[in-house]
Amino acid sequence: MSGHSDLVSVNLSPDSLLPIEEHVCSERRNSVDSVASVQGSYWSEEEYRFVEVSHPAQVLTGLKYLRDSGRFCDVTLCVNSQEFPCHKIVLSSFSPYFNAMFTGNLAESAQDKVTLNDVEASVIKLLIDYAYTSEVVINRQNVQSLLSAANLLEILPVKEACGQYLEQNMDDSNCIGIHCFAETHACTELQQQSKEFILNNFTSVSQSEEFLHVSAAKLIEFFSDDELCVDSEEQVFELSVKWLEHDKENRKKDFAEIMGHIRLSLVSPYFLFDVVEKQGVVNQSQKCKELVDEAKTYLLLQDRHPELQNKRSKLRKSLGHMEVIICVGGEDDKVVLRSVEMFNPETCRWKPLSCLPFAISKHGLVSSGDCYLYLAGGEFPDGSASRSVYRFDQNLDLWQEMGPLNVARSELGLAMLDGHMYAVGGWDGKRRLDSVERYDPETNSWSFIPPMKMALTSPAVASLRGYLYVTGGAVLEDGDGMDLVQCYNPRTDTWIEKPSMLIARSGSAACIVNGSIFVIGGWHASTENTNKVECYNPITNQWVQKAPMNERRYRPGVAVVGNRIYVCGGEEGWDRYHDTIECYNPDTDSWEIVGEMLTSRSWLSCVSMRVRKNILNMECRKCTCNV
Repeated sequence: MSGHSDLVSVNLSPDSLLPIEEHVCSERRNSVDSVASVQGSYWSEEEYRFVEVSHPAQVLTGLKYLRDSGRFCDVTLCVNSQEFPCHKIVLSSFSPYFNAMFTGNLAESAQDKVTLNDVEASVIKLLIDYAYTSEVVINRQNVQSLLSAANLLEILPVKEACGQYLEQNMDDSNCIGIHCFAETHACTELQQQSKEFILNNFTSVSQSEEFLHVSAAKLIEFFSDDELCVDSEEQVFELSVKWLEHDKENRKKDFAEIMGHIRLSLVSPYFLFDVVEKQGVVNQSQKCKELVDEAKTYLLLQDRHPELQNKRSKLRKSLGHMEVIICVGGEDDKVVLRSVEMFNPETCRWKPLSCLPFAISKHGLVSSGDCYLYLAGGEFPDGSASRSVYRFDQNLDLWQEMGPLNVARSELGLAMLDGHMYAVGGWDGKRRLDSVERYDPETNSWSFIPPMKMALTSPAVASLRGYLYVTGGAVLEDGDGMDLVQCYNPRTDTWIEKPSMLIARSGSAACIVNGSIFVIGGWHASTENTNKVECYNPITNQWVQKAPMNERRYRPGVAVVGNRIYVCGGEEGWDRYHDTIECYNPDTDSWEIVGEMLTSRSWLSCVSMRVRKNILNMECRKCTCNV
């Protein structure tokens, strides 16, 4: 070898050769005929591409023989005093972890022996055997250790196989452990699937031993999920107490935070009084007492639900009720409607309810916060104004006539404030009105309160923090809007002015989201409907502009469901009525067209309402939408 130091002399004598014929070629002879069985082989006029499908298995068989006989092994893995001779090239080919170790500048790349920590020797043996055979046996005893090691060494096929094994063997008694284990080892799919299993079977899962040992953070994650399947919110509170009592001394410091994710606004007021308030840990925590007071306020002030909504008042999907939008009356191309329809924002489905006793448009509609809707005033098909007041009972699916208004009113504003209904302004058939009436449900009668400072039609009216706000409206024959904002204080029985809106408008709609008043659409000038939206914050006493809608809308219907504003119908211009539904997301300040109504219309009224789910399960019509 003198003068040729970079060449290697290889001994090719028969005694030095591996018994290939015996150990490898025998596999080829025993395989299915190479030419007849090969998938992917093909002929052409000049060449023949041969593919032997058994070749990968033959190579692995040969490599395994080489390892078993100790030939060409160039590294030894050391785990807990056990040694495993291997080939670097094999380890690098199936594990990015080993590939980085042996091909980079790490010290291990030049070592004959490499020590692996935080893994079990029996598991490493399984993974090395997998590298040389493509097979591994997974069972209850080794699955967690095997998945952990496969995750560490980046052997993804084994990691995924372990995840599939755990998924197939998941039940009420082990799903929480599997979920936490999957989260620790970044098994995203298994983590999600196990969480869905827990949420869907929470009643039975909560009876397991694992539930008693779950961390506070994980319990909060479950309780805060809308998909949690429980019979009632009372059950959620009882389970939180069960978890607390298992290790009360160490867990009571976390209970207030956990209780912040229990939807106490959905429990019975009797349960709140008899059970929640009687818990010692609740009485000892100022934060817990504040949460109880919040729930009391929500349960007591039903007509203020729009301004009191938060994450603790949101309905869980498993409960027997859900929020929908009720659309009533209106007109399409001067055809006055008597239809009443219910829209489910989650499924984008419409369902007809009992029709009005008469066709009506330009009316007012409010929810009392319980199972009732009230409709007041409006315009009949002959153009006359109405004094009629009707109440809709969702339990009976029935409209019932109530005490009439003192004055006929169309194009009025209607709002609920502190248990009373207020009818504001409007048109009596001859003139615009500055008068305001208040309805007392106990006496089923209306009485006048002091008039507004200006007579108007088509205002946008809303109640917030105990005050009645009347925004905009029309004061001239051409219907041009104004930017005036009038505010009524029922405690002093007086009207005051608030800062003017950013643009003048009439025929707009108002709603409450996140403690602010949103005024939407309307008639801006003699020739222009508008898509503009603005928001009033009572704390800062200021108006700010928000993202405009996709379409201009005069006299649309507006309702709030799940902190989202839904705007239905309205007029684009004199001859065009919308059938689209737009949804506003306050978190992103953006609008999206999410669906269509059954008929295009304007001068309708919409409110949100909580209804029993069995009503939704009845036969209904589906609209064309993007949800």
